[in-house]
Amino acid sequence: MVIKHIGQKVAVLIDVQNLYHSAKNLYQARVNFQEVLKLAVSKRNLIRVFAYVVRTKTGEEKPFFEALTKLGIETRIRDLQEFYGGQKKADWDVGIVIDAIRIASSVDTIILASGDGDFISLVEYLKNQGKRVEVMAFGRSASSHLKEVADEFIDLGETPSKFLFKK
Repeated sequence: MVIKHIGQKVAVLIDVQNLYHSAKNLYQARVNFQEVLKLAVSKRNLIRVFAYVVRTKTGEEKPFFEALTKLGIETRIRDLQEFYGGQKKADWDVGIVIDAIRIASSVDTIILASGDGDFISLVEYLKNQGKRVEVMAFGRSASSHLKEVADEFIDLGETPSKFLFKK
């Protein structure tokens, strides 16, 4: 186990779509973001926490966004894009990278809650800037290379009952 120093200043970046789809596909369950945040911070000094979410035309996710806000999580909202032919896209990768680089100078540790291998270059960059980078995700669906480059990988799938709500 890695020691988490109480004085460390941390930022948490939550790729909601990544965790949502992993929980749904692997466990047929929903993510307990309150527990994810609690483990991420681990009694350290939380500076900022962002959840990157997608808004649909129906707005059915509004109560979920409000629940995140009640937990003290700042939501970054992007509208779902629908293309000709019915294809849908809602990609937050660039937004997450920009926020991580922007906040890096204010924190000691960045916790990335995502198993998306697209973030490997970001993790390497932040580590080269002297930052500690922890990655939290469901191990079975997380990029193996992302797990390797992180200073620490926290597998939410090791105790799914703690991090999931059954549907």
